[in-house]
Amino acid sequence: MTIIDPKITPSDLSQCNDAASFLQSGFWGSFKARFGWNARGFLVDWGELKQTPLMVIRRRLGPWISFAYVPWGPELPAGFPPDDVARNQALVSIARSLKNFLPKDTAFVRFDPPWFTEDAPRNKSTVPFPQTPRILKPFSRAGADIQPPDTVLIDIIPEESDILARMKSKWRYNVRLAVKKGVTVRQADANELPKFYKILKETAKRDGIAIHNIGYYEMLFSHCRDYPQGGQETALYLAEHEGEVLAGAVVLLRGGNAVYLYGASSDNKRNLMAPYLVQWKAMTDAKAKGCAVYDLFGIPPSEDSSHPMAGLYQFKTGFGGRVIHRPGSWDYAYHPLAKTLFTTAESLRKKLRSLKKRG
Repeated sequence: MTIIDPKITPSDLSQCNDAASFLQSGFWGSFKARFGWNARGFLVDWGELKQTPLMVIRRRLGPWISFAYVPWGPELPAGFPPDDVARNQALVSIARSLKNFLPKDTAFVRFDPPWFTEDAPRNKSTVPFPQTPRILKPFSRAGADIQPPDTVLIDIIPEESDILARMKSKWRYNVRLAVKKGVTVRQADANELPKFYKILKETAKRDGIAIHNIGYYEMLFSHCRDYPQGGQETALYLAEHEGEVLAGAVVLLRGGNAVYLYGASSDNKRNLMAPYLVQWKAMTDAKAKGCAVYDLFGIPPSEDSSHPMAGLYQFKTGFGGRVIHRPGSWDYAYHPLAKTLFTTAESLRKKLRSLKKRG
C-alpha cells in the first residue's frame, strides 16, 4: 500500500476559496470569524499529487483552553488511494503538523472528513444501518457531530421532467397540489428575513431543535453580499398563501452546488404542502443558474421510525436523490484529559437535546 505523508504550510485564507466545499472556503472562515472563531488558511502538499487548501477555525472553550476544527476537510486530491488506512494515515499527519501552528492551549483538533459512502439497495432486515468510512485510532469519536454526516444529493442536470420523475409519486403530487391550491414561492430580499425567522422559531419549537438568533442569518446574507471572492450566493425563498408565509428556505449556491442550509414551515395550513413547492422552486432556480447538485444537507443515518427526526428522513429522501454517509466528527487529542472532559460534557448536552426532541 502506498503511504502518502502530506505536509502543510500556512497560506492566506483567501487561498481556501479554491476548496470544493463552502465549509472549507475562505468565505466561510471569514464569516465564522464574525462569531468568535479564528480562521486560518493552509496549503496541503500531497507529494506527487495536487496541492489542496485547508481551512481551520479555532475558538476558546474557556480561559485556558481552545480547540481547532476542520469542517469537511481535508479535501483529498485526485488519485489519492481509496482506502480507510491511507486516509487515516494522512489525517494523522495533518493533525500532528497542525499542532505546530496552533496555540499551546489547543486541547484537540476536530475533523469532519468529507469522504463518503453511498447507499445501495439493501435488505433492511439484514443490513439495518448504512456502512460509513472508518476513522481509526488515535482518533476518537466526538461527543456530537457538528456537520450532518448523512445527506441527500439530487442531480439537477437532467430535464425538469426527469427530476420530477425520480421523486416518489406522492412528492410529485404534493408539488402539484401546492400549486393547485394557490401556494406561490418567490425569492425574497434579505430584508424579509424576519418573515422567515418567525416560522423558523415555530419549527424549532415544534421539532425541538436549536437555532441561531436572527442576527446570524442576517450576517450570512450581508457577508455573502460584501465578500469579494469565492463566487457564492445566498437565496431566501418564501412560500405564501393569501398573504401568509407558510414555509421558507435559505440556500447557498457555490461552485456548481446548491446547499439547502436552513428551512422552516408554519404550523398553519400544513395540508397545502408548501415545503414541497419551496424545494422544487429552489432546485429549478439552482439548475437555471448552472448548478449540478442540490444538497438537502442533513438527514438521520437510516430509515428508523423511532428516530426523533424520522419525518425529516422521509421528507428529504422522497425527492429522489443519492443518500450518502460521511464519517462524522472525530477528534485528535493534544491534551487528552481536557479533551475527555469536553467530550463528556458534549455527549451529555447531546443526550439532553435528544430527549427534548423526543418529548
